[in-house]
Amino acid sequence: MIEPFIDEDKSLACVHCGLCLSACPTYLETGNENDSPRGRIYLMRAIQAGRLPVDDITVRHIDLCLGCRACEPACPSGVEYGQLLEHTRDHIEKNYSRSVFQKILRRFAIEKIFPFPSRLKLALLPARFIKALRLQWLLPKFARELLELVPDAPEAGRLPEVAFAKESRGSVGFIEGCVMQVMFAPTNVNSVRLLNDADWDVHTPAGQGCCGALYAHSGQLDLARECARHNIAIFEKLDLEAIIINAAGCGSTLKEYGALLADDPDWAERGEAFSARVKDLTEWVKISRFAIRDSGLKVTYHDACHLAHPQGITAEPRALVRAVAGENFVELPEAEICCGSAGSYNLTEPEMAARLQRRKVENILSTGAEVVVTSNPGCQLQIQAGLKKAGSKMRVMHIADFLATSRAE
Repeated sequence: MIEPFIDEDKSLACVHCGLCLSACPTYLETGNENDSPRGRIYLMRAIQAGRLPVDDITVRHIDLCLGCRACEPACPSGVEYGQLLEHTRDHIEKNYSRSVFQKILRRFAIEKIFPFPSRLKLALLPARFIKALRLQWLLPKFARELLELVPDAPEAGRLPEVAFAKESRGSVGFIEGCVMQVMFAPTNVNSVRLLNDADWDVHTPAGQGCCGALYAHSGQLDLARECARHNIAIFEKLDLEAIIINAAGCGSTLKEYGALLADDPDWAERGEAFSARVKDLTEWVKISRFAIRDSGLKVTYHDACHLAHPQGITAEPRALVRAVAGENFVELPEAEICCGSAGSYNLTEPEMAARLQRRKVENILSTGAEVVVTSNPGCQLQIQAGLKKAGSKMRVMHIADFLATSRAE
């Protein structure tokens, strides 16, 4: 008898109507029902009922899911697909033996390096050395493509624990992230400056750790819960109006700490209280702080999946970009379709990630834009690498960097 790993009632909320199909990136690419949300839910239920084994075939279809959650806003029944997926992946990781390569990639390279900034810095040194000396041609194709995901921007120092505004109206906390503080430290600096300009003192406690998103998405829920408890304990000591995050993937997990810890009587309420204070940067920064900058550059905006779908934030970032770009803003076709980054997906599923990257780049190029703005580091790296492959010199900017260039005086 298999111990239940998904909530049967939540899975039965799916009535297999098919309205999710046109929203699912992998179904759009493969046309395979097993690679659609309703197909995967059927597989989940069949595994739990013992009708299907946890074998290479069933695991392949679950692995191929981006976890973008585009199916959720498309679903009229309100199926909580993200939770069903994470719990299924947790069950798979406990009951399925992966290849040696996948074990090294997932358990070591991703889970033992990415969530730890000091380790990530060391891991990036050889990549930056190779790029600096232009030795990429010595590497196999797969390694060269991975190398393109490493940004050229130099690292900056850690943020101060408190950055004071000139005229403070209160305090907010700031999550500096694992990948963000190593690969996008200047973006963190710009994020804090935007908050200071809006008259908020910004607290970035040094003791904070990984948000747990990488663990939750890869089926390591116990590790994700450890991350949640740690961050809750750090931030609840501070008197804060909100806790600000500038990375969409992290934000969706931070906002779901309550659900993640729902079965822990000592932490469930504390998780809900923490999540209630989490705000994406684009929710907190006000349009009135920015003025249209007549640069003449066409600008478009790509929706980061975990900002648009689980958080439902699409209007706010567009309004901010429009506040700066004015009539030079152009809407992106399929803006809501995943670019193929999806956390560590472009590492574990490079073939499908590349297909979605090409699809996204073709849509971006069709706009004629000179700048594409997004709100997640993974999207920024994935799109930039795709544009470079296509021979385009279009700039990809995090929305914090884009806004920082146009702050109203």
